[in-house]
Amino acid sequence: MDVEVGTPIPAWTVESVDTEKMKTMAALLRDPNPIHWDVDAVRSLGMGDKVINQGPTNMAYVLNMLISWLGDPACVRRITVRFLANVLGGDSVVAAGRVTGLREEGGERLADCEVWLERADGQRVLAGTATVALPQAAAA
Repeated sequence: MDVEVGTPIPAWTVESVDTEKMKTMAALLRDPNPIHWDVDAVRSLGMGDKVINQGPTNMAYVLNMLISWLGDPACVRRITVRFLANVLGGDSVVAAGRVTGLREEGGERLADCEVWLERADGQRVLAGTATVALPQAAAA
């Protein structure tokens, strides 16, 4: 794996955000906000007619992209994100990123990355930075 500043991170796509999985995540996260499973609650707030995905799940899509790229969940050293817009039930989203810096620290070769999540309409819904440890083969 050849990694240098500017290297794009392969995109990770969710073709359709599953509303049933939102209900499950709400239960797992003990999230009492009905906007994640009740369309009537979303409508009553004037937020449309589709349930809204949880922020941690949206961030997980970006983490899945990083793990898919490097092949190891232990590679993620740091992630910081801002939530910019909602992801709705049925939306298609793509996590992507690019390497912005390379450095050695604590005997590891680290890559600093810009990361984001976009809906199919091009709206960026999450943006941030991540630091990942590169595999030994990529560090050479």
